[in-house]
Amino acid sequence: MNPSRATASPRQHGQPRHQRQHRLRARTARVGLGALIGALTAGVALAAGEAIAIFTGPASAPVFAVGEAAVNLTPAPLKEWAIAHFGEHDKQLLIAGILVLLAVIALLAGILALRRYPLGAALVGLFGAIGVAAAVSPPDSTWTWALPSVVGALVAMAALRLLVGTSHAAATTGAVSAIDGSPWELSAPPAVEPHGLSPETAGAALPGPAAGRRDFLLAAGGVAAGSAAVGFGANLISDRRYDVAAERAAVRIPRPTYPAPPAPAGVHPDIPGLSPFYTDNDVFYRVDTDLVLPEIDPNRWTLRIDGMVEHPIELSFADLLKRPLHEHDMTISCVSDPVGGPYVGNARWIGVSVPDLLHAAGLQSGADQLIARSAEGMTIGTPLESVLDGRNALLAVAMNGQALPIAHGFPARMLIPGFYGYASACKWVTELTVTTFAAQQAYWVRRGYAEIGTMKTQSRIDVPKPFAHLNAGNVTVAGVAWATDRGIADVEVQIDDGPWRQARLAASDGPDTWRQWTYEWQATTGTHAIQVRAADDSGTYQSATRAEPYPSGASGYESLVVIVA
Repeated sequence: MNPSRATASPRQHGQPRHQRQHRLRARTARVGLGALIGALTAGVALAAGEAIAIFTGPASAPVFAVGEAAVNLTPAPLKEWAIAHFGEHDKQLLIAGILVLLAVIALLAGILALRRYPLGAALVGLFGAIGVAAAVSPPDSTWTWALPSVVGALVAMAALRLLVGTSHAAATTGAVSAIDGSPWELSAPPAVEPHGLSPETAGAALPGPAAGRRDFLLAAGGVAAGSAAVGFGANLISDRRYDVAAERAAVRIPRPTYPAPPAPAGVHPDIPGLSPFYTDNDVFYRVDTDLVLPEIDPNRWTLRIDGMVEHPIELSFADLLKRPLHEHDMTISCVSDPVGGPYVGNARWIGVSVPDLLHAAGLQSGADQLIARSAEGMTIGTPLESVLDGRNALLAVAMNGQALPIAHGFPARMLIPGFYGYASACKWVTELTVTTFAAQQAYWVRRGYAEIGTMKTQSRIDVPKPFAHLNAGNVTVAGVAWATDRGIADVEVQIDDGPWRQARLAASDGPDTWRQWTYEWQATTGTHAIQVRAADDSGTYQSATRAEPYPSGASGYESLVVIVA
């Protein structure tokens, strides 16, 4: 037997494995340290961006700017998929996704910066450049919108430099044992451990570990505390600076010059689960592209009417309220509403006649489109002929007896019966341009939606709910149907493959509102399918052909299954 092997100690035999374990722990610690530095750097960037956005506007903050750009770049079919699957929570999920992406980039930047600071700084700079490009992309943006992303990136680079520098200083003074193959790997592990010291205690015996560790922890703690304080303070100040709730509350809508009569008796059958005839403001659907709601001071708001007009005019909110006000009940629906979907609502509106405003500016011949532009640059186009044909086209200022809610267009929005919202219902409107379809395409048309967004006849079953368990005997089936500007003349219900049976229509409040209906069904035991269809005032039934919302609105009959025992 080899004498050298006979005298080898167990400690020497285990040394290579021991070193590998320490190196693995060192690399893990290095990644963890880099991740911590990256997370702190991201916090600094966001806080600095929020602070600058106090002066440039909430929509210019880096996360919101990137989010808005993502919304604008999203293909229309993908947008419809997001709305169908996530509803009105799609924006929150988008913001969450951006924050996750930022976190991944930040963690990678921190890990790279520990090896070579320029690599980490370059990654931070890249994200800053994306923020700048996103911030200046909206049509209503100015060069100042780039400042939050620029300042955020620069401050983040400085914080990254500070944290990496103090971490390296801590490593060279022994904050983490060199025997462990420090997470910074600034020195290689020695071949033999110091006598009497374990790897866990050797680092504490090296010169100055406490000072190096303390400097890094102080720097990291200072960065974290500063970011939290600045971010919290910036959000608080921004909310107060841009909040127009007080200005909205101070608005007094005059009595309408042309009030609407009370809704007829019997417009809403008293059936549990049936949608109210008027949809409350706080549950009225909201579908738009805005991650940050435009908050517009009515005292500074103006409406400009230009384009193919004889004399462009500009009106203040006070000027608008001095004009004759019309009160009108109207149902509006989003083109993203699927068959049987929730993106439809009915309200009593007060507003100024859009035809009156256009005639005041003097219309030129040859125009065929009215483009409404919102405060954040959204454009919505409607056939000019339809605006002027006698339907109740309104620039609304009130909804269900209150000034428009901020989420629904305060201080003014467009409403034109007979069209989906993407082609008529511009919120936060600040400009009306008389033009032609050949000269200008509206926002959604450029993304593939139909140029003329005529609302299709639709019907919905509110009760019973899908897969409801019912008792045999009399069952009330009820819901709503709408075909704005045309009105609803008939609703029919079919059970399984049986004949279509006429439903009972509630009283009509005019062609521009939905109409409620009921059907009494003698249910028998078993599983049954119920479907509904409606006809407009011309007697034309809604299409049975199933179509998705993109590009011109959903079609088909709503159908659901119930279980009767």
